[in-house]
Amino acid sequence: MTTAITPSPAPFPSPATAVEFFTARLAFQTDVSDVRAALVSGTPGFVLIDSRTDQGWQQARIPGALHLPTGEIPTRAAALLDPAVPVVTYCWGPGCNGATRAALALSRLGYQAKEMLGGIEYWIREGFPTEGRTGLGQHSPDPLTAPSGAVSCGC
Repeated sequence: MTTAITPSPAPFPSPATAVEFFTARLAFQTDVSDVRAALVSGTPGFVLIDSRTDQGWQQARIPGALHLPTGEIPTRAAALLDPAVPVVTYCWGPGCNGATRAALALSRLGYQAKEMLGGIEYWIREGFPTEGRTGLGQHSPDPLTAPSGAVSCGC
């Protein structure tokens, strides 16, 4: 006879622990809607960095982003970036940790860095413009990731 094991949920953190955790997440991460709003404002206060390979950059990128593949950060960052200006990194999407690796590499060099959650995938899925080898483009927002007809998710 076997006994079924009923998984028990992990205990909830105290409110003070939750505040610390969520505050830290917001200090290290941003999302595509917030990045888009900052870029549209004309004074984003950061440099947006696409950390993907040349193939990904040519396929589609966020207008105004700087191409700096993760592997080239140690040798090229100082020539391209002002250490006084924060950076936001992005890569392919939520299944990729390339933006995390790029933010870590830049932080190790003394830059203030955040990663953009969702990457280029969610940028496209939310209906924001891209540019690439075929010029400027824009898809309709995916109703599973952004409300239809809205400028942002309103989060």
